[in-house]
Amino acid sequence: MTRLATPIVLTELGWMGMGIVDTMMVGRVGADAIAAVGLGVMMFYGVAVCASGVLLGMDTLVSQAFGAGSRQDCRRWLVNGIWVAILLVPIVTGAVRAFDPLLAAFGVAGEVLRSALPYLHALNWSAPALLVYFALRRYLQALHMVQPVMWTLITANLVNLAGNWVLVFGHLGAPRMGAVGSGWATCISRLYMAGVLALLAWRTKPEWGRVSLRPDRPAIARLLRLGLPAAGQLGVEIGVFALVTVLIARLSAVSLAANQIALTTVSTTYMLPLGISSAAAVRVGNALGRGEPDVAARSGWTALGLGLTVMTAAALALLLLSTTIGRLFTPEADVIAAAVTLLQIAALFQLFDGLQVVATGALRGTGETRLPLLCHFAGYWLIGLPLGAGLCFGRGLGAAGLWMGLSVGLILIGSVLTLVWRRQSRGFGAAQAL
Repeated sequence: MTRLATPIVLTELGWMGMGIVDTMMVGRVGADAIAAVGLGVMMFYGVAVCASGVLLGMDTLVSQAFGAGSRQDCRRWLVNGIWVAILLVPIVTGAVRAFDPLLAAFGVAGEVLRSALPYLHALNWSAPALLVYFALRRYLQALHMVQPVMWTLITANLVNLAGNWVLVFGHLGAPRMGAVGSGWATCISRLYMAGVLALLAWRTKPEWGRVSLRPDRPAIARLLRLGLPAAGQLGVEIGVFALVTVLIARLSAVSLAANQIALTTVSTTYMLPLGISSAAAVRVGNALGRGEPDVAARSGWTALGLGLTVMTAAALALLLLSTTIGRLFTPEADVIAAAVTLLQIAALFQLFDGLQVVATGALRGTGETRLPLLCHFAGYWLIGLPLGAGLCFGRGLGAAGLWMGLSVGLILIGSVLTLVWRRQSRGFGAAQAL
C-alpha cells in the first residue's frame, strides 16, 4: 500500500502545487488578485473536477481487470473512458461560461469580478486537456504505473511556474497580465500533462490492434453507472465549498483572500489521504479481481490507518504553523490574521477528512459509489451548510462561522463512512467463509 500510495500522494501534491503557485504569484499583485484567483479556481473546479468524477468508475473496472490478468479489458476501459472525457468537454465549458452572469447576481465585489472572469475564461480553455488527462491517469494508476504520473506532475509544475513568471509579471517581453496570465500558464501546463500521459499510455500498447477505438455503448453505460454517483459525491463536496466561497465574497476582499489561503492549504493536506484513497481503490479492486476478499479487506483497513497517520501530522502543522502559512501567501497583516483563524478551525476536522476520503476510495474499489454520495449530501448540505450560514450571518461570526458549520458536517461524514466500510469488509469475510 505504501509503495503504491506514496507516488500517488506526491502526484496529488504536485496537482495542488499548481494552485499554490498561482496563489503565491498573484499574491504579490494584491488582495483583489488573490480573491479573483480563489473565486475563479473554485468555480472552475466545481465543474471540471465534478465532471472528472464520472471517470472514477475506471478505478473499479480497470483495477479489477488488471487483478484478473486481462490487459485487453484494461485497454478497452481506457478507450471508452477517453470517449466519456470527450463527451464531457462541451458540458464543462458551457457550465463554466454560465457563471458570468451568476457571479454578478450573487453580489460579488466588482473589483474581484474584473480579474476573476478573464481568469476563469482562460482556465476554461484547459478543460479538454484536463479531462483526457484524468482518464489517462486513472488507467495508468490502476496498472500501478504511478511513478511516471508523479514525474509528469512535478515537471508540469515547472512549466506552470515559468508560465506564471512570464505572464503574471510580464517578463521576457510578454505583457503584464496579472491574474489572467496565471490562468493561461495553468492552461499551458495542462496541455503538457495530457500529452505526456498519452505518450505513456500508448507505450503500453502491445495488443492495441485487438482493441477497437470506437465507442462501446454498453461499456460507456457501465462506466456511467459507477462514475455518475462518484461525480455526484464530488459535486456535493466541491459545490458546498464553492457556495461558501461565493458567500464569503459578499463579506469583503480580505475575507475572500483569507478563505482562499485557508482553502488552498487544507486542499493541499487533503491531497495526502486522497492519494491513499486512490491507492486503496486500486488495491481493493485488484484483490477482488483476483478473488481474494480477505486481502481486499486488509488493504482497506491499511489505507485507513495510513490516512489517520498523515492527517494527524497535518492537524498539528495547521495548529502550530498557521501564521507562517499565511505569510507564505501574502505580506498583508489583515489577510494573515483572518487566514489564521480559518486554519485553526480546519485543524479540528483533519482526522475526519482523512477517514472520509480513504473510506470512499476503498468502497469505490468494490464498486460502491452511491453511499458516499448520500453521506456527503446529508453531512454538507443538510447539516453543515445551514449551520455554518446561521453562524456566519445570524451570529455575526463571518467566514469562521461557515467553516465551523462545515467542520461539523465533515466530522459526521467521516464517522459514518468508516462504519460503512467496517460493515462492507465484514461482508467480505462472510462471503469467503461461504
